[in-house]
Amino acid sequence: MSRWGLLLLLSELALVSLCAVQHVEAAEGLEPPLTLKWHYYRNSCRDAETYVRHQVEYYWKPDKSLTPKLLRLLYSDCFITGCDASILLDGQNSEKTAPQNSGLEGYGTVVIDKIKQVLEQRCPGVVSCADILNLAARDAAHLAGAPSYPVLTGRRDGMSSSKASVDLPSPSISWEEALAYFESRNLDVLDLATLLGAHSMGKTHCSYITDRLYNYNSTGKPDPDMDPSYLAQMRKQCPPNSKSQGDPQVFLDPASGSSYTFSNSYYSRLLNHQATLGIDQQLARGDDTSQIAQEYDAGLEDFRKEFALSMARMGNIKVLTGNQGEIRKNCRAVNSK
Repeated sequence: MSRWGLLLLLSELALVSLCAVQHVEAAEGLEPPLTLKWHYYRNSCRDAETYVRHQVEYYWKPDKSLTPKLLRLLYSDCFITGCDASILLDGQNSEKTAPQNSGLEGYGTVVIDKIKQVLEQRCPGVVSCADILNLAARDAAHLAGAPSYPVLTGRRDGMSSSKASVDLPSPSISWEEALAYFESRNLDVLDLATLLGAHSMGKTHCSYITDRLYNYNSTGKPDPDMDPSYLAQMRKQCPPNSKSQGDPQVFLDPASGSSYTFSNSYYSRLLNHQATLGIDQQLARGDDTSQIAQEYDAGLEDFRKEFALSMARMGNIKVLTGNQGEIRKNCRAVNSK
């Protein structure tokens, strides 16, 4: 189904739920599994989405960093083997142990555990961890200022998780490489430029940006695309030996900072050469991505509406349905036989 077809489906649901999802540009894209449904748990666990929403709000209020943590969890889950909650499985060689997923374990996974416990008490063996993660990420993003949108449910949980399957790219790749990676998941350039906008919230480790600050492309010089004043600011927070000093973290978007607010300031910053990650600054180099960034910088609502659609498309990557997979009782472990 095309982006337009998915939009029509979500828009029909949005009329009922008063969500704002509109069409911006038609493009061939991800086909949503026909077995995913709106309110899939209507008969088996009627208030499942309400339980998720209340728990997310409860844990978000004291620590608003929950939003970027859940968004990162969802991205890391969906882009590896599909949206099957395999990222949540524990194990010596599970996906979360891969270097690209360093720091993934923490508040976000604990909150998913808490939500699962509540749902198991009320509706044992009914709601999948994969659906919980998709719903929780949507609700946390909405609390931060993103639009709410209908999440189609009915996903099943994966039965395995392997570090070897993790192919998440470096945050220093070019926009062309990033686009190729997104296209391998049947997403497009609009999804790429839109989903990276989630970097308006959250933090990253200095080790991911020291190359930009001191030795860009092994030149011994900083990234010429970085604004000099921002370069000086970042160098104060990330000295050359940052990793040996505990690899401190910096905000991806200082304009949002500790408020963790969903906004379009990310696009303003990259257009002004003040992006933190290399891949974020790379968006200004592509004709299409630069144009999208300019449109989002000029209008927050355009970004909010397209973000809802791109999140829905990401949530449909290689889902398990029907008799595939299982409904885990504990999101950290497959069910015992």
